[in-house]
Amino acid sequence: MNGTVELVGSVPEAFADLVTAAVAGVGDAGFRLVLSGGATAAACYAATAARGRTPGWERVEVFLGDERCVPEDDPDANHRMVAETLLAAVGPVAADHPMYPGGRPAEAAEAYDRLVAAAGPPDLVHLGLGPDGHTASLFPGSAALLDPPPGRLVVANTDPAGVNPHERLTLTLAGIARARLVVVTVAGPSKHAALARIVAGEDLPGGRVDAAEVRWLVDAAALGDLRPARP
Repeated sequence: MNGTVELVGSVPEAFADLVTAAVAGVGDAGFRLVLSGGATAAACYAATAARGRTPGWERVEVFLGDERCVPEDDPDANHRMVAETLLAAVGPVAADHPMYPGGRPAEAAEAYDRLVAAAGPPDLVHLGLGPDGHTASLFPGSAALLDPPPGRLVVANTDPAGVNPHERLTLTLAGIARARLVVVTVAGPSKHAALARIVAGEDLPGGRVDAAEVRWLVDAAALGDLRPARP
């Protein structure tokens, strides 16, 4: 596993502290923030939204790290969750880039790939960890993980195990690795087994995440008695 593991009392509050401080320090160059989906992400964004609209958000450009290929107003749409949970409270932001506008997933992935390549490296990428060890929509055994097209930052993908529904768009590992900082939030006992497998060195998607800096914000329920080695 890459990066440092930080045991925190509350993952959402620790994430909110980190992001609020980062946004407050945004300069004229702006800040490229890549957001996630899932229940832990929603809790993180609700905690961040509770801080209110702090200075700096007007210079933040928001992207998604993965998205389900569903209509924008679908309950499973990551962007709908991000917009309602976070952006409604802290916006307007400099730019908000939904990932899936409709149509063929492969074409949508190509368009978003061009967008993120032109935007430059992200300042912060937020990721979660699934019970199967997936992160973003990089599932164990999936094509996006094992055989991504050379040079691609965003691809279409599906879960070969059929556990996670919907076709997806996702950053590749190469797309994630461009980030200045990756923050992986892991909360609750349901994530302990996946985290334990990664700490033990099993080749799961979450364990392959790399970037200039990777920080794992983990609570006691997810960490259990694990003692991750320091990098």
